[in-house]
Amino acid sequence: MSGQRSVRARKHVRKRDAVAAGQGPRPARFYQAVLAKVPLPLRGLRPRLVVAFVLVAMASALSTGAVAFREARTGVLQQSQDSVIRQFRTNVDAVAADIPPAPSQAHLQKAVAQVLQANQSQGRRVLATYGSLRAYAPSADFDKLSPELRRSVDTKRAAVFQRVNADGHPYLIVGMPVTYNSGAGTESRLSGMVMYLVVPQNTEQAYVEAMVTAIEHATLVALGLAVVLALLAASGVLRPVRALRRATRRMAEGHLDVRLVVNGSDELADLSRSFNHTAAALELSVAELRRLEAQARRFVADVSHELRTPLAAMSAVTDVLDANTPHLNRDTGEALRLISEGTSRLSGLVNDLMEISRFDAGAAELSLDEIDLAEFVQHTLAARGWQGQVETHLPRPGVLRTRVDPRRLDVVMANLVGNALRHGAPPVRLTMGVRQERADVAWAVIEVTDNGPGIAKEAMPHIFERFYKASTTRTRSESSGLGLAITAENVHLHGGRISAANLPGGGAAFTVELPLHRDIAAADHDSTADAR
Repeated sequence: MSGQRSVRARKHVRKRDAVAAGQGPRPARFYQAVLAKVPLPLRGLRPRLVVAFVLVAMASALSTGAVAFREARTGVLQQSQDSVIRQFRTNVDAVAADIPPAPSQAHLQKAVAQVLQANQSQGRRVLATYGSLRAYAPSADFDKLSPELRRSVDTKRAAVFQRVNADGHPYLIVGMPVTYNSGAGTESRLSGMVMYLVVPQNTEQAYVEAMVTAIEHATLVALGLAVVLALLAASGVLRPVRALRRATRRMAEGHLDVRLVVNGSDELADLSRSFNHTAAALELSVAELRRLEAQARRFVADVSHELRTPLAAMSAVTDVLDANTPHLNRDTGEALRLISEGTSRLSGLVNDLMEISRFDAGAAELSLDEIDLAEFVQHTLAARGWQGQVETHLPRPGVLRTRVDPRRLDVVMANLVGNALRHGAPPVRLTMGVRQERADVAWAVIEVTDNGPGIAKEAMPHIFERFYKASTTRTRSESSGLGLAITAENVHLHGGRISAANLPGGGAAFTVELPLHRDIAAADHDSTADAR
Protein backbone atom coordinates (compact mmCIF):
# COMPACT_ATOMS: atom_id res chain seq x y z
CA MET A 1 0.00 0.00 0.00
CA SER A 2 2.81 2.40 0.87
CA GLY A 3 4.48 1.56 -2.46
CA GLN A 4 1.30 2.46 -4.35
CA ARG A 5 1.10 5.76 -2.49
CA SER A 6 4.72 6.46 -3.39
CA VAL A 7 4.04 5.78 -7.08
CA ARG A 8 0.99 8.07 -7.01
CA ALA A 9 3.01 10.75 -5.24
CA ARG A 10 5.77 10.55 -7.87
CA LYS A 11 3.21 10.80 -10.66
CA HIS A 12 1.65 13.83 -8.97
CA VAL A 13 5.05 15.50 -8.67
CA ARG A 14 5.88 14.79 -12.33
CA LYS A 15 2.50 16.19 -13.39
CA ARG A 16 2.99 19.29 -11.25
CA ASP A 17 6.48 19.83 -12.65
CA ALA A 18 5.19 19.38 -16.20
CA VAL A 19 2.50 22.00 -15.63
CA ALA A 20 5.05 24.36 -14.10
CA ALA A 21 7.32 23.86 -17.12
CA GLY A 22 4.56 24.80 -19.56
CA GLN A 23 3.63 21.17 -20.36
CA GLY A 24 0.19 21.22 -18.80
CA PRO A 25 -3.01 19.58 -20.04
CA ARG A 26 -3.27 19.49 -23.80
CA PRO A 27 -6.56 21.51 -24.08
CA ALA A 28 -5.07 24.31 -21.98
CA ARG A 29 -1.88 24.38 -24.04
CA PHE A 30 -3.89 24.33 -27.27
CA TYR A 31 -6.09 27.21 -26.07
CA GLN A 32 -3.02 29.21 -25.04
CA ALA A 33 -1.33 28.56 -28.38
CA VAL A 34 -4.43 29.62 -30.33
CA LEU A 35 -4.88 32.73 -28.18
CA ALA A 36 -1.23 33.69 -28.68
CA LYS A 37 -1.74 33.67 -32.46
CA VAL A 38 -4.72 36.07 -32.24
CA PRO A 39 -3.70 39.71 -32.84
CA LEU A 40 -3.66 41.76 -29.66
CA PRO A 41 -6.50 44.17 -30.70
CA LEU A 42 -8.80 41.17 -31.26
CA ARG A 43 -8.30 39.82 -27.72
CA GLY A 44 -10.38 42.61 -26.17
CA LEU A 45 -13.81 42.21 -24.64
CA ARG A 46 -15.61 44.06 -27.44
CA PRO A 47 -14.35 41.77 -30.28
CA ARG A 48 -15.07 38.70 -28.19
CA LEU A 49 -18.64 39.84 -27.45
CA VAL A 50 -19.25 40.64 -31.12
CA VAL A 51 -17.85 37.26 -32.19
CA ALA A 52 -19.92 35.45 -29.55
CA PHE A 53 -23.15 37.21 -30.58
CA VAL A 54 -22.44 36.62 -34.28
CA LEU A 55 -21.70 32.93 -33.72
CA VAL A 56 -24.87 32.46 -31.66
CA ALA A 57 -26.96 34.35 -34.20
CA MET A 58 -25.38 32.44 -37.08
CA ALA A 59 -25.96 29.10 -35.40
CA SER A 60 -29.56 30.02 -34.56
CA ALA A 61 -30.30 31.40 -38.04
CA LEU A 62 -28.69 28.47 -39.83
CA SER A 63 -30.37 25.83 -37.67
CA THR A 64 -33.76 27.54 -37.94
CA GLY A 65 -33.28 28.08 -41.66
CA ALA A 66 -32.21 24.47 -42.18
CA VAL A 67 -35.28 23.15 -40.35
CA ALA A 68 -37.59 25.55 -42.16
CA PHE A 69 -36.00 24.74 -45.52
CA ARG A 70 -36.29 21.01 -44.94
CA GLU A 71 -39.91 21.20 -43.90
CA ALA A 72 -40.86 23.59 -46.70
CA ARG A 73 -38.99 21.61 -49.34
CA THR A 74 -40.57 18.39 -48.14
CA GLY A 75 -44.01 19.99 -48.19
CA VAL A 76 -43.63 21.42 -51.70
CA LEU A 77 -42.23 18.25 -53.20
CA GLN A 78 -44.66 16.00 -51.33
CA GLN A 79 -47.65 18.02 -52.48
CA SER A 80 -46.45 18.01 -56.08
CA GLN A 81 -45.66 14.31 -55.92
CA ASP A 82 -49.05 13.35 -54.44
CA SER A 83 -50.89 15.43 -57.02
CA VAL A 84 -48.97 13.91 -59.94
CA ILE A 85 -49.37 10.32 -58.71
CA ARG A 86 -53.08 10.79 -58.00
CA GLN A 87 -53.77 12.24 -61.44
CA PHE A 88 -51.59 9.64 -63.17
CA ARG A 89 -53.39 6.77 -61.41
CA THR A 90 -56.74 8.20 -62.49
CA ASN A 91 -55.58 8.47 -66.10
CA VAL A 92 -54.14 4.94 -66.13
CA ASP A 93 -57.30 3.49 -64.62
CA ALA A 94 -59.31 5.29 -67.29
CA VAL A 95 -57.42 3.75 -70.20
CA ALA A 96 -56.86 0.33 -68.60
CA ALA A 97 -60.47 -0.75 -69.35
CA ASP A 98 -59.88 -0.45 -73.12
CA ILE A 99 -56.66 -2.43 -73.10
CA PRO A 100 -57.00 -6.18 -73.90
CA PRO A 101 -55.12 -8.82 -71.86
CA ALA A 102 -52.53 -9.14 -74.63
CA PRO A 103 -52.13 -5.59 -75.97
CA SER A 104 -50.46 -4.86 -79.27
CA GLN A 105 -48.19 -1.97 -80.26
CA ALA A 106 -51.23 -0.02 -81.43
CA HIS A 107 -52.99 -0.52 -78.12
CA LEU A 108 -49.94 0.71 -76.25
CA GLN A 109 -49.57 3.77 -78.47
CA LYS A 110 -53.26 4.62 -78.06
CA ALA A 111 -53.03 4.33 -74.28
CA VAL A 112 -49.92 6.55 -74.23
CA ALA A 113 -51.68 9.18 -76.34
CA GLN A 114 -54.75 9.17 -74.06
CA VAL A 115 -52.64 9.53 -70.89
CA LEU A 116 -50.52 12.30 -72.43
CA GLN A 117 -53.67 14.13 -73.55
CA ALA A 118 -54.93 14.03 -69.98
CA ASN A 119 -51.53 15.47 -68.78
CA GLN A 120 -51.20 18.58 -70.89
CA SER A 121 -48.51 20.17 -68.72
CA GLN A 122 -45.45 21.25 -70.68
CA GLY A 123 -42.52 18.84 -70.79
CA ARG A 124 -44.33 15.74 -69.58
CA ARG A 125 -43.59 12.45 -71.28
CA VAL A 126 -45.35 9.06 -71.21
CA LEU A 127 -44.01 5.55 -71.85
CA ALA A 128 -45.89 2.25 -71.97
CA THR A 129 -44.18 -1.15 -71.91
CA TYR A 130 -45.47 -4.68 -72.35
CA GLY A 131 -42.83 -7.31 -72.67
CA SER A 132 -40.58 -6.13 -75.50
CA LEU A 133 -43.15 -3.64 -76.84
CA ARG A 134 -42.54 0.10 -76.25
CA ALA A 135 -44.75 3.09 -76.94
CA TYR A 136 -43.61 6.70 -76.42
CA ALA A 137 -45.21 10.11 -76.43
CA PRO A 138 -44.35 12.72 -77.49
CA SER A 139 -40.91 11.28 -78.55
CA ALA A 140 -38.68 8.29 -78.11
CA ASP A 141 -36.19 10.26 -75.98
CA PHE A 142 -36.82 8.38 -72.74
CA ASP A 143 -33.46 7.64 -71.11
CA LYS A 144 -34.22 8.72 -67.57
CA LEU A 145 -35.54 5.37 -66.28
CA SER A 146 -33.16 3.61 -63.94
CA PRO A 147 -32.93 -0.20 -63.76
CA GLU A 148 -33.89 -0.06 -60.08
CA LEU A 149 -37.13 1.72 -60.92
CA ARG A 150 -37.97 -0.82 -63.67
CA ARG A 151 -37.39 -3.77 -61.35
CA SER A 152 -39.44 -2.18 -58.56
CA VAL A 153 -42.43 -1.51 -60.84
CA ASP A 154 -42.36 -5.03 -62.29
CA THR A 155 -42.79 -6.55 -58.82
CA LYS A 156 -45.31 -4.17 -57.20
CA ARG A 157 -48.97 -3.35 -57.73
CA ALA A 158 -48.64 0.26 -56.43
CA ALA A 159 -47.14 3.34 -58.00
CA VAL A 160 -43.38 3.76 -57.67
CA PHE A 161 -41.65 7.14 -57.99
CA GLN A 162 -38.09 8.41 -58.24
CA ARG A 163 -36.53 11.86 -58.44
CA VAL A 164 -33.61 12.33 -60.84
CA ASN A 165 -31.52 15.22 -62.06
CA ALA A 166 -30.65 15.23 -65.75
CA ASP A 167 -28.90 18.00 -67.66
CA GLY A 168 -29.19 20.27 -64.63
CA HIS A 169 -32.99 19.92 -64.41
CA PRO A 170 -34.99 17.97 -61.78
CA TYR A 171 -37.54 15.35 -62.83
CA LEU A 172 -40.12 13.20 -61.05
CA ILE A 173 -40.55 9.76 -62.65
CA VAL A 174 -43.65 7.71 -61.72
CA GLY A 175 -44.06 4.06 -62.67
CA MET A 176 -47.64 2.67 -62.61
CA PRO A 177 -48.32 -1.08 -63.22
CA VAL A 178 -51.61 -1.85 -65.00
CA THR A 179 -53.69 -4.47 -63.13
CA TYR A 180 -56.98 -6.28 -63.91
CA ASN A 181 -59.53 -8.23 -61.94
CA SER A 182 -60.58 -11.75 -62.81
CA GLY A 183 -63.93 -11.28 -61.13
CA ALA A 184 -65.75 -9.78 -58.21
CA GLY A 185 -64.06 -10.40 -54.87
CA THR A 186 -60.78 -11.53 -56.40
CA GLU A 187 -57.43 -9.85 -55.92
CA SER A 188 -56.16 -7.76 -58.80
CA ARG A 189 -53.33 -9.21 -60.82
CA LEU A 190 -50.53 -7.62 -62.79
CA SER A 191 -51.22 -7.45 -66.48
CA GLY A 192 -47.55 -7.09 -67.41
CA MET A 193 -48.15 -3.64 -68.84
CA VAL A 194 -46.42 -0.68 -67.13
CA MET A 195 -46.85 2.99 -67.81
CA TYR A 196 -44.29 5.64 -66.87
CA LEU A 197 -44.71 9.38 -66.51
CA VAL A 198 -41.82 11.87 -66.51
CA VAL A 199 -42.73 15.23 -64.95
CA PRO A 200 -40.30 18.22 -64.98
CA GLN A 201 -40.13 19.92 -61.60
CA ASN A 202 -38.62 23.26 -62.56
CA THR A 203 -41.44 25.11 -60.83
CA GLU A 204 -40.90 23.24 -57.60
CA GLN A 205 -37.13 23.83 -57.92
CA ALA A 206 -37.81 27.54 -58.35
CA TYR A 207 -39.89 27.48 -55.16
CA VAL A 208 -37.02 25.77 -53.29
CA GLU A 209 -34.44 28.26 -54.61
CA ALA A 210 -36.71 31.13 -53.57
CA MET A 211 -36.86 29.65 -50.08
CA VAL A 212 -33.05 29.37 -49.97
CA THR A 213 -32.70 33.01 -51.02
CA ALA A 214 -35.21 34.08 -48.38
CA ILE A 215 -33.36 32.09 -45.71
CA GLU A 216 -30.04 33.66 -46.79
CA HIS A 217 -31.53 37.15 -46.54
CA ALA A 218 -32.99 36.33 -43.13
CA THR A 219 -29.61 35.02 -41.98
CA LEU A 220 -27.85 38.19 -43.11
CA VAL A 221 -30.45 40.31 -41.34
CA ALA A 222 -30.02 38.21 -38.19
CA LEU A 223 -26.24 38.61 -38.36
CA GLY A 224 -26.58 42.36 -38.79
CA LEU A 225 -28.92 42.55 -35.81
CA ALA A 226 -26.51 40.36 -33.83
CA VAL A 227 -23.61 42.71 -34.59
CA VAL A 228 -25.69 45.74 -33.56
CA LEU A 229 -26.84 44.04 -30.36
CA ALA A 230 -23.28 42.92 -29.64
CA LEU A 231 -21.94 46.45 -30.06
CA LEU A 232 -24.69 47.84 -27.82
CA ALA A 233 -24.06 45.16 -25.21
CA ALA A 234 -20.31 45.68 -25.44
CA SER A 235 -20.74 49.43 -25.00
CA GLY A 236 -22.88 48.87 -21.94
CA VAL A 237 -20.42 46.39 -20.47
CA LEU A 238 -17.25 48.24 -21.43
CA ARG A 239 -18.36 51.65 -20.18
CA PRO A 240 -17.84 50.77 -16.49
CA VAL A 241 -14.80 48.67 -17.41
CA ARG A 242 -13.18 51.64 -19.16
CA ALA A 243 -14.06 53.85 -16.19
CA LEU A 244 -12.46 51.26 -13.90
CA ARG A 245 -9.34 51.19 -16.08
CA ARG A 246 -9.01 54.99 -16.02
CA ALA A 247 -9.53 55.03 -12.27
CA THR A 248 -6.93 52.31 -11.78
CA ARG A 249 -4.39 54.23 -13.85
CA ARG A 250 -5.05 57.42 -11.90
CA MET A 251 -4.62 55.48 -8.67
CA ALA A 252 -1.33 54.08 -9.96
CA GLU A 253 -0.24 57.67 -10.64
CA GLY A 254 -0.85 58.52 -6.99
CA HIS A 255 -4.40 59.94 -7.12
CA LEU A 256 -5.83 57.84 -4.32
CA ASP A 257 -8.97 59.99 -4.03
CA VAL A 258 -10.38 58.68 -7.33
CA ARG A 259 -13.83 57.09 -7.12
CA LEU A 260 -16.24 55.48 -9.58
CA VAL A 261 -19.85 56.46 -10.22
CA VAL A 262 -22.04 53.44 -9.39
CA ASN A 263 -25.10 52.87 -11.57
CA GLY A 264 -27.42 49.89 -11.35
CA SER A 265 -27.21 46.77 -9.24
CA ASP A 266 -25.52 44.24 -11.50
CA GLU A 267 -22.11 42.58 -11.16
CA LEU A 268 -20.30 45.56 -12.69
CA ALA A 269 -21.97 47.86 -10.19
CA ASP A 270 -20.80 45.55 -7.39
CA LEU A 271 -17.31 45.67 -8.88
CA SER A 272 -17.41 49.49 -8.89
CA ARG A 273 -18.54 49.54 -5.26
CA SER A 274 -15.78 47.14 -4.31
CA PHE A 275 -13.25 49.35 -6.09
CA ASN A 276 -14.51 52.42 -4.24
CA HIS A 277 -14.28 50.62 -0.89
CA THR A 278 -10.80 49.36 -1.73
CA ALA A 279 -9.68 52.82 -2.87
CA ALA A 280 -11.02 54.43 0.30
CA ALA A 281 -9.29 51.87 2.52
CA LEU A 282 -6.06 52.23 0.54
CA GLU A 283 -6.21 56.01 0.80
CA LEU A 284 -6.59 55.80 4.57
CA SER A 285 -3.78 53.26 4.84
CA VAL A 286 -1.41 55.27 2.65
CA ALA A 287 -2.25 58.47 4.52
CA GLU A 288 -1.48 56.74 7.80
CA LEU A 289 1.77 55.31 6.42
CA ARG A 290 2.80 58.72 5.13
CA ARG A 291 2.01 60.27 8.48
CA LEU A 292 4.09 57.65 10.28
CA GLU A 293 6.89 57.99 7.76
CA ALA A 294 6.92 61.77 8.20
CA GLN A 295 7.02 61.31 11.96
CA ALA A 296 9.90 58.85 11.63
CA ARG A 297 11.84 61.25 9.41
CA ARG A 298 11.26 64.13 11.78
CA PHE A 299 12.32 61.92 14.67
CA VAL A 300 15.55 60.91 12.88
CA ALA A 301 16.27 64.52 11.95
CA ASP A 302 15.54 65.77 15.46
CA VAL A 303 17.58 63.03 17.13
CA SER A 304 20.49 63.57 14.76
CA HIS A 305 20.39 67.29 15.36
CA GLU A 306 20.22 66.86 19.12
CA LEU A 307 23.12 64.40 19.11
CA ARG A 308 25.46 66.70 17.24
CA THR A 309 26.15 68.98 20.25
CA PRO A 310 27.06 66.25 22.77
CA LEU A 311 29.00 64.40 20.08
CA ALA A 312 31.00 67.50 19.33
CA ALA A 313 31.86 67.78 23.02
CA MET A 314 32.72 64.09 23.22
CA SER A 315 34.93 64.36 20.13
CA ALA A 316 36.75 67.33 21.60
CA VAL A 317 37.34 65.47 24.88
CA THR A 318 38.56 62.32 23.09
CA ASP A 319 40.92 64.43 20.98
CA VAL A 320 42.44 65.91 24.14
CA LEU A 321 42.67 62.49 25.76
CA ASP A 322 44.22 60.99 22.61
CA ALA A 323 47.00 63.54 22.87
CA ASN A 324 47.79 62.25 26.36
CA THR A 325 47.64 58.56 25.45
CA PRO A 326 51.46 58.07 25.67
CA HIS A 327 51.36 59.14 29.31
CA LEU A 328 48.64 56.67 30.30
CA ASN A 329 48.99 53.04 31.32
CA ARG A 330 48.16 50.26 28.87
CA ASP A 331 44.62 49.43 30.09
CA THR A 332 43.58 53.07 30.26
CA GLY A 333 45.01 53.72 26.81
CA GLU A 334 43.12 50.76 25.35
CA ALA A 335 39.87 51.94 26.95
CA LEU A 336 40.47 55.43 25.60
CA ARG A 337 41.10 54.02 22.13
CA LEU A 338 37.78 52.14 22.18
CA ILE A 339 35.94 55.26 23.35
CA SER A 340 37.56 57.31 20.61
CA GLU A 341 36.65 54.78 17.88
CA GLY A 342 33.07 54.48 19.13
CA THR A 343 32.68 58.25 19.22
CA SER A 344 34.03 58.50 15.68
CA ARG A 345 31.62 55.85 14.39
CA LEU A 346 28.71 57.47 16.18
CA SER A 347 29.63 60.83 14.71
CA GLY A 348 29.73 59.30 11.22
CA LEU A 349 26.33 57.69 11.75
CA VAL A 350 24.80 60.97 12.89
CA ASN A 351 26.26 62.75 9.87
CA ASP A 352 24.82 60.08 7.57
CA LEU A 353 21.41 60.39 9.21
CA MET A 354 21.53 64.17 8.84
CA GLU A 355 22.39 63.75 5.15
CA ILE A 356 19.53 61.29 4.61
CA SER A 357 17.16 63.67 6.38
CA ARG A 358 18.14 66.46 3.99
CA PHE A 359 17.43 64.21 1.01
CA ASP A 360 14.04 63.23 2.44
CA ALA A 361 13.15 66.86 3.12
CA GLY A 362 14.20 67.93 -0.39
CA ALA A 363 16.72 70.31 1.09
CA ALA A 364 19.78 68.79 -0.59
CA GLU A 365 21.27 71.23 -3.10
CA LEU A 366 24.17 71.19 -5.54
CA SER A 367 27.04 73.65 -5.51
CA LEU A 368 28.30 73.08 -9.03
CA ASP A 369 31.82 73.76 -10.15
CA GLU A 370 33.65 72.74 -13.32
CA ILE A 371 36.45 70.35 -12.41
CA ASP A 372 38.84 67.89 -14.01
CA LEU A 373 37.47 64.50 -13.02
CA ALA A 374 40.80 62.66 -13.27
CA GLU A 375 42.62 65.14 -11.03
CA PHE A 376 39.69 65.19 -8.62
CA VAL A 377 39.68 61.40 -8.25
CA GLN A 378 43.44 61.40 -7.64
CA HIS A 379 42.97 64.02 -4.94
CA THR A 380 40.21 61.94 -3.29
CA LEU A 381 42.42 58.84 -3.16
CA ALA A 382 45.45 60.81 -1.91
CA ALA A 383 43.45 62.54 0.84
CA ARG A 384 42.55 59.13 2.28
CA GLY A 385 45.88 57.43 1.68
CA TRP A 386 44.50 54.95 -0.88
CA GLN A 387 46.82 55.67 -3.80
CA GLY A 388 48.90 52.59 -3.22
CA GLN A 389 45.85 50.35 -2.75
CA VAL A 390 43.86 51.25 -5.90
CA GLU A 391 44.83 50.71 -9.53
CA THR A 392 43.67 53.68 -11.61
CA HIS A 393 43.02 53.91 -15.35
CA LEU A 394 42.25 57.58 -15.92
CA PRO A 395 42.35 59.94 -18.92
CA ARG A 396 45.07 62.55 -19.18
CA PRO A 397 44.59 65.74 -17.13
CA GLY A 398 42.43 68.32 -18.89
CA VAL A 399 40.66 65.79 -21.14
CA LEU A 400 37.54 65.01 -19.08
CA ARG A 401 35.95 68.03 -17.41
CA THR A 402 32.35 68.58 -16.25
CA ARG A 403 30.27 70.51 -13.73
CA VAL A 404 29.62 68.67 -10.47
CA ASP A 405 29.36 69.34 -6.75
CA PRO A 406 32.89 68.51 -5.54
CA ARG A 407 31.82 67.72 -2.00
CA ARG A 408 29.11 65.30 -3.05
CA LEU A 409 31.27 63.67 -5.73
CA ASP A 410 33.97 63.19 -3.09
CA VAL A 411 31.41 61.35 -0.94
CA VAL A 412 30.45 59.16 -3.92
CA MET A 413 34.04 58.18 -4.74
CA ALA A 414 35.03 57.69 -1.10
CA ASN A 415 32.05 55.41 -0.42
CA LEU A 416 32.57 53.26 -3.53
CA VAL A 417 36.34 52.87 -3.14
CA GLY A 418 36.10 52.40 0.62
CA ASN A 419 33.37 49.79 0.14
CA ALA A 420 35.58 47.88 -2.32
CA LEU A 421 38.59 48.03 0.01
CA ARG A 422 36.64 46.91 3.07
CA HIS A 423 34.48 44.18 1.57
CA GLY A 424 36.31 43.12 -1.58
CA ALA A 425 39.76 41.79 -2.28
CA PRO A 426 42.71 43.26 -4.17
CA PRO A 427 43.25 44.38 -6.76
CA VAL A 428 40.75 47.24 -6.54
CA ARG A 429 40.54 49.13 -9.83
CA LEU A 430 39.12 52.56 -10.67
CA THR A 431 38.45 53.22 -14.37
CA MET A 432 37.17 56.42 -15.98
CA GLY A 433 36.04 57.13 -19.56
CA VAL A 434 33.36 58.59 -21.82
CA ARG A 435 30.32 56.87 -23.33
CA GLN A 436 28.73 58.66 -26.28
CA GLU A 437 25.02 57.84 -26.26
CA ARG A 438 23.97 60.22 -29.05
CA ALA A 439 25.52 63.12 -30.91
CA ASP A 440 24.35 65.51 -28.20
CA VAL A 441 24.33 63.16 -25.17
CA ALA A 442 27.45 61.79 -23.47
CA TRP A 443 28.26 60.37 -20.05
CA ALA A 444 31.32 60.28 -17.88
CA VAL A 445 31.62 56.65 -16.78
CA ILE A 446 33.40 55.84 -13.50
CA GLU A 447 33.75 52.17 -12.58
CA VAL A 448 35.09 50.70 -9.34
CA THR A 449 35.77 46.96 -9.29
CA ASP A 450 37.25 44.52 -6.82
CA ASN A 451 38.29 40.88 -6.80
CA GLY A 452 36.19 39.77 -3.82
CA PRO A 453 33.31 37.29 -3.53
CA GLY A 454 30.89 39.63 -5.26
CA ILE A 455 27.28 40.40 -4.36
CA ALA A 456 24.75 37.68 -3.62
CA LYS A 457 21.91 37.33 -6.11
CA GLU A 458 19.28 37.90 -3.45
CA ALA A 459 21.09 41.03 -2.22
CA MET A 460 21.46 42.66 -5.65
CA PRO A 461 17.98 44.32 -5.75
CA HIS A 462 18.51 45.84 -2.29
CA ILE A 463 22.13 46.94 -2.54
CA PHE A 464 21.27 50.68 -2.60
CA GLU A 465 18.57 50.50 0.06
CA ARG A 466 19.03 52.20 3.41
CA PHE A 467 20.41 50.18 6.33
CA TYR A 468 20.81 47.12 4.09
CA LYS A 469 23.87 44.95 4.62
CA ALA A 470 24.71 42.01 2.40
CA SER A 471 26.15 40.10 5.32
CA THR A 472 25.80 36.72 3.65
CA THR A 473 28.40 37.53 0.98
CA ARG A 474 30.63 40.09 2.68
CA THR A 475 32.40 40.13 5.97
CA ARG A 476 30.56 41.57 8.91
CA SER A 477 30.67 45.38 8.80
CA GLU A 478 30.43 47.99 11.48
CA SER A 479 29.14 50.59 9.00
CA SER A 480 25.65 52.07 9.24
CA GLY A 481 24.35 50.63 6.00
CA LEU A 482 23.71 54.15 4.64
CA GLY A 483 26.85 54.63 2.55
CA LEU A 484 25.56 53.20 -0.74
CA ALA A 485 22.13 54.78 -0.22
CA ILE A 486 23.75 58.22 0.21
CA THR A 487 25.98 57.50 -2.80
CA ALA A 488 22.96 56.73 -4.99
CA GLU A 489 21.12 59.85 -3.79
CA ASN A 490 24.13 62.05 -4.64
CA VAL A 491 24.46 60.48 -8.10
CA HIS A 492 20.75 60.96 -8.81
CA LEU A 493 20.98 64.55 -7.57
CA HIS A 494 23.51 65.16 -10.36
CA GLY A 495 21.10 63.60 -12.90
CA GLY A 496 23.32 60.54 -13.17
CA ARG A 497 22.90 56.80 -12.88
CA ILE A 498 24.48 54.15 -10.67
CA SER A 499 24.40 50.39 -10.97
CA ALA A 500 25.96 47.32 -9.39
CA ALA A 501 26.88 44.00 -10.97
CA ASN A 502 29.05 40.93 -10.50
CA LEU A 503 32.04 40.38 -12.75
CA PRO A 504 32.25 37.10 -14.73
CA GLY A 505 35.56 36.17 -13.11
CA GLY A 506 34.45 37.14 -9.60
CA GLY A 507 34.21 40.41 -7.76
CA ALA A 508 31.76 43.32 -7.72
CA ALA A 509 31.57 46.28 -10.06
CA PHE A 510 29.91 49.62 -9.26
CA THR A 511 29.35 51.95 -12.22
CA VAL A 512 28.52 55.66 -11.97
CA GLU A 513 27.41 57.63 -15.03
CA LEU A 514 27.41 61.43 -14.85
CA PRO A 515 26.02 63.59 -17.68
CA LEU A 516 28.55 65.65 -19.66
CA HIS A 517 27.94 68.96 -21.36
CA ARG A 518 27.85 68.90 -25.14
CA ASP A 519 31.09 70.83 -25.61
CA ILE A 520 32.88 68.66 -23.05
CA ALA A 521 31.57 65.47 -24.64
CA ALA A 522 33.06 66.55 -27.97
CA ALA A 523 36.56 66.76 -26.47
CA ASP A 524 39.38 64.33 -27.14
CA HIS A 525 37.26 61.14 -27.06
CA ASP A 526 40.06 59.03 -28.52
CA SER A 527 42.33 59.95 -25.63
CA THR A 528 39.78 58.79 -23.06
CA ALA A 529 39.26 55.58 -24.97
CA ASP A 530 43.03 54.92 -24.92
CA ALA A 531 43.10 55.63 -21.20
CA ARG A 532 40.42 53.05 -20.60
